[in-house]
Amino acid sequence: MDTVALAAALRLAMGRIVRRLRQAHAVGDVTLSGVSVLARLARTGPDSPGALAELERVRPQAMASTLAGLEQRGLVRRTPDTADGRRAIVSITDEGRTMLEQRRSESVGRLAHALDEFTAQERQALQDALPLLDRLADRL
Repeated sequence: MDTVALAAALRLAMGRIVRRLRQAHAVGDVTLSGVSVLARLARTGPDSPGALAELERVRPQAMASTLAGLEQRGLVRRTPDTADGRRAIVSITDEGRTMLEQRRSESVGRLAHALDEFTAQERQALQDALPLLDRLADRL
């Protein structure tokens, strides 16, 4: 199989899935980058804005904007770093965890509903492909 053709087909299919899931959320909802930061903080714990920017592969200015929006909504909080008072540490709030879980539940529900229309063999094929997709995501 042609690797470039496979890459193009994967990009198209994944893009369509992500777009459809994004479109289901209300206007003014937390941005995709905001959700990504909340998910990272929920998974790995508090971190500095600089480290978050590096981990999310965005510029520090973009991270500052994302964090300001999340903080304004009460989804994250900044506290001074006890080791270095010039630096802030960002953590997810209970409100942020609740919003993240609701958003995940909505997306998972939509995906599950769509998957109900697939055959058992088709669902198994998707299940079997998940480790490969995770490995691909790690390589990007």
